[in-house]
Amino acid sequence: MIYRRSKKQPKAPPQPAAPKVLHSPGGIKGRWMMNSLSFVLVILAAVVILVTVGVSGYYYASVRDNLTSRATLKAETYHKYFTETYDQFYAQAESDVSTFSEQEKLEMQFLDRNGRILLSTSALTGGGMASTEDAAQALSTQKTAVFPGRDPLTDERVMSVTTPLLSSRGELIGGVRFITSLRIVERQIWIIIGIVILACLVFLMLVVASNSYFVKSIVDPVLKINTIAKEIAAGRYGVRLQKTYDDEIGELCDTINYMSDEISRAERMKNDFISSVSHELRTPLTAIGGWSETLLAGGGEDPEEVMQGLTIIQKEAGRLTRMVEELLDFARIESGRMKLEVELFDLSIELYEAVYMYENLLQKSGIRLSYDEDVDANYYINGDRHRMKQVFLNILDNAAKYGADGKKIDISLRREGGKIVASVRDYGQGIPEAELPFVKEKFYKGSSKQRGSGIGLAVTDEIVVLHGGTLDIASTLGAGTTVTITLPAAEAEEALGITGAIPKVPETPYTPEPKGDS
Repeated sequence: MIYRRSKKQPKAPPQPAAPKVLHSPGGIKGRWMMNSLSFVLVILAAVVILVTVGVSGYYYASVRDNLTSRATLKAETYHKYFTETYDQFYAQAESDVSTFSEQEKLEMQFLDRNGRILLSTSALTGGGMASTEDAAQALSTQKTAVFPGRDPLTDERVMSVTTPLLSSRGELIGGVRFITSLRIVERQIWIIIGIVILACLVFLMLVVASNSYFVKSIVDPVLKINTIAKEIAAGRYGVRLQKTYDDEIGELCDTINYMSDEISRAERMKNDFISSVSHELRTPLTAIGGWSETLLAGGGEDPEEVMQGLTIIQKEAGRLTRMVEELLDFARIESGRMKLEVELFDLSIELYEAVYMYENLLQKSGIRLSYDEDVDANYYINGDRHRMKQVFLNILDNAAKYGADGKKIDISLRREGGKIVASVRDYGQGIPEAELPFVKEKFYKGSSKQRGSGIGLAVTDEIVVLHGGTLDIASTLGAGTTVTITLPAAEAEEALGITGAIPKVPETPYTPEPKGDS
């Protein structure tokens, strides 16, 4: 029997959860209004509640204090002057009831010690009992009692205050009771609350109006920005926004405009680069194809012509190879895959070899090359020697190509503290001041009519930056250009005991074909 073991399929790695997009009804305006109005509504509700409680408490306290004051004053008066005998008390009570002038606002009652009504300004006589609990409480405790609430007899909201009446000997005779309706008070309270609510509604309407205007001033520019962004995404580079306010929205408009201009410029540079590279590739391919056809068609009978054709094919193939390598370097830089083979080496040797390699070619072109170096200094750095030679060759090639009219190139190497400074100066036409800030950007060729891909100097600058250095270009129109490379010197050179000058040992000399850099 044959057993087959099935292979266990590896589990796919868990995919990160997509960020949750919250639903926003009404957009920015809806969220703004919801958030701001919610806060305002809470504040206004708190204001209404506080006003209601405060006004109600104030009015009720005023009524209670007024009734208590009246009842207490009346009881003290009777205690001092009208309680020698019961007849004296009753006669004075009848007199006060009959002469009471505030019957429309208050009701005054005199009670016996059991809580029965003896006399009343509303003619409630005949032994009726006080209908609210303040009477019984005051008579039993012999202290003033207050009752706010609904009268069981009339079903009306009232406030009553009862104060016990004591004789001059301290015996309980009865009580004096004041009653008032709360209808007027509560109507006044509701009027005030209504005014407060109306004021809150007016305030709320003003908040809504001001928020709507404010949100409109934000949403409208955002919608315009969205429209412009869609146009840029559709390929209409260079469109601009009209700036209205000098605030954060205005800064965003400036940024969008700057982005649009930069994308437009980058698009033009890319198109120029594609056109330039296409032309640069077509020229050597045409030469290679033409000579190949010539040799295949029987042009190989003359040995001298064969050698000339093969030389041209080799030269153009080499130029194609260098262009492809340059493009590969640029692609590595753009993708962050440019790697350096770091080692401790003498930078002066690489510069000297680059100068040696170009010297014969420059002499044939009528360009005099001057090289100046402080031989007593050390020029060790930590870096990639091959990449640094590529930097020097590219800069020398640019100097020969763009500064050929000056017929002279000066090269110097100096040690300045912990820095190593190499400079290459030509005496050609120079670079216009307006173009100088862009010469190190990718695809940029400026107004020069020289051939090139527009990425050589960008690659050169990136290599220098990867070494922790800087590449600076100074130029005066009509007077030439100076390229200065500043690199950090190796900290390990003293520890290694390296002193004195290092003899220059160039590689096997050869004359390279100038590269199509810019």
